[in-house]
Amino acid sequence: MSTKEGDRVRVSVQVTLDPSAAFRVFTEEIDRWWRRGPRFRASGTNRGILRLEPEVGGRLFESFDQHGKTVVVQTGTVVEWAPPRALAFEWRNVNFAPNEVTLVEVEFAANPRGTMVTVTHSGWAAIRPDHPARHGLPVNRFIRQRAMWWSDLMTAYRRHPI
Repeated sequence: MSTKEGDRVRVSVQVTLDPSAAFRVFTEEIDRWWRRGPRFRASGTNRGILRLEPEVGGRLFESFDQHGKTVVVQTGTVVEWAPPRALAFEWRNVNFAPNEVTLVEVEFAANPRGTMVTVTHSGWAAIRPDHPARHGLPVNRFIRQRAMWWSDLMTAYRRHPI
């Protein structure tokens, strides 16, 4: 399958867990390892809780208090739930229009040192070049920025205390 220029980002990390444990930590402990702050979370500087519902159709969402009210922001919908080998979810930036969506696929592959966890985030070529999510960057710089964003997240996942 060919992809358009600037369509996807792929990042891998090695963890010293078997695939079942790596999958469990990724999904059940997502709030503990997913970085905080406005670069990574819809809650910005507010204290939010990130959850991933464990089933096809489940939501990736964050809930937080803002001005005395609970706000829930859904950024994903699970489209594949295949523990311990794979997970995929549609991803929507908070500024996406209803018809705009990308895809995040996570693979958990056993190896002699534990598990290689690979995240592939695709579908960016369908998001218009002048979209605010692209921050005005040319395709190659935008994709590098997304790769660094996922690299920061996956480093936090790898360093998460087990």
